[in-house]
Amino acid sequence: MTLGILVNTAKHLDDVVGLTEAAIATGRQVIIFTMDEGTRLLADGRFTSLACVAGVSMSVCDHSAASLGVSIERLAPQIRCGSQLNNAAMVHAADRIVIL
Repeated sequence: MTLGILVNTAKHLDDVVGLTEAAIATGRQVIIFTMDEGTRLLADGRFTSLACVAGVSMSVCDHSAASLGVSIERLAPQIRCGSQLNNAAMVHAADRIVIL
């Protein structure tokens, strides 16, 4: 089973981390797509470090980040900078999606 997490606010970091860790601990895959205000979490190492966990893939809408002045230049190479196409791919691949 694959869990998709759409992060479009910067309000639920603990929930994103907790859901991701719980899903990975039970052998599931996690896809995280970040957009809008959620891109502000890219400044937090707890959030960005999730991309380095086996079984987690993470992408970010570079348009959202740019419009909010969020830097994506120093992100880990595991975090793909993309577009809403990455969101659509997550929706297609995930068995369940949580929006935070």
